[in-house]
Amino acid sequence: MSINSAPAPAPLRIGLIGFGCVGQGLYDILQQQPESGFEIARIAVKSTTKARTLPLDRFDFQADDLLQDASLDVLVEVIDDADEAFRLVREALRQGRRVVTANKAMLARHLQELVQLQQQTGGTLLYEAAVCGSIPIIRTLDAYFGAEPLRSVTGILNGSSNYVLTRMGEQGADYAPALDEAQQKGFAETDPALDMGAFDPRSKTVILAAHAYGTFLQPDEVLNLGIESISAVDIAFAATLGRKIKVVAGLQRLPDGRVTALVTPLLVAPESPLYAVDHEFNGVVIEADFAGEQFLRGRGAGGHPTGSAVLADLAAIRQGYAYQYPKLHAAPLTYATDLELEIYLRTDEDRLIDALDFTEISEEADEDGYVVGYVALANLLRLRDKLREYGAFVVRTGQVRPLSSPVAAREFEDAL
Repeated sequence: MSINSAPAPAPLRIGLIGFGCVGQGLYDILQQQPESGFEIARIAVKSTTKARTLPLDRFDFQADDLLQDASLDVLVEVIDDADEAFRLVREALRQGRRVVTANKAMLARHLQELVQLQQQTGGTLLYEAAVCGSIPIIRTLDAYFGAEPLRSVTGILNGSSNYVLTRMGEQGADYAPALDEAQQKGFAETDPALDMGAFDPRSKTVILAAHAYGTFLQPDEVLNLGIESISAVDIAFAATLGRKIKVVAGLQRLPDGRVTALVTPLLVAPESPLYAVDHEFNGVVIEADFAGEQFLRGRGAGGHPTGSAVLADLAAIRQGYAYQYPKLHAAPLTYATDLELEIYLRTDEDRLIDALDFTEISEEADEDGYVVGYVALANLLRLRDKLREYGAFVVRTGQVRPLSSPVAAREFEDAL
């Protein structure tokens, strides 16, 4: 008996918009896998003078030309300009096109509109590469946990800040040398503000909220505090408790059914799977009502890890896959900010302590300039820019409780 195999389908023609770290990573992967069934037919870039690994005649310099090319089966957007990315992705979806993007800042600001646009036009938008590089967290939440309530989704979502914190813990070093090392190794950008200020993991948290809880958030609603002002004193404080400081993004369903989101440094205990996620790695813990705890770990950045996530989306598109957003069809969960967080605050500005209006203080150390106690989340949201401005460092202990009393209407900003 002979088996006749059907001829292989023609490769999907890819229009690639952007040829930086992720774009070139995808190109390299496909060059090494000519049997993958994908062909990068056109590449659009912005600069005509930037040195690249391919000859100049391989590039287009108007991304809109790719939007108008009906022979392209899928558009892959991997540029770093969030506004331009939104314009391009929105127009592609209006045309009913199939699109893959890695732009988390753009998605965090416009996800609800883009989801609605897909439903109206029949377009498809996949974006696994926007969160945690090679870790398939979005597909896991959308497909595997789409029908199951989740207690929490917590994770280390930024490899740059995680590398800096790891090196500080290993060396007892200060922030600046650790950041310099991360930049030299290519784990941190020349301008590290988005990573070190926790803006990047905040965008990723907003995206995860839609898939984990069916809740669309705006980035400014989510508390994000970074590590720009961390010092060896803070690392030593964590060590005395047997813990590590990690920038952790946390989505949690509260006992009353509401959901909250926080992206801050956190004191992580050894029993947490995140304790051993070091250097440039990412890790995500999913706590489900029935499945229990699941843990995913992998490289969260870099051309090849993130390019592999783009490739996975391309393969899914070829199979006709699209996100179902199953939790959007349920009753939306209310977003809660009327909470108190226990924090460690180190600052030499007493007015910040007054402005935060601690409801309970459990520890003070004047010689090291820190205080531990409960603060209203609303006050941290209101004062986060001042905390950065004055070089204060905040780390959560992990304890959260309902607001014990209305937030005092104290207007300290004018005095700071």
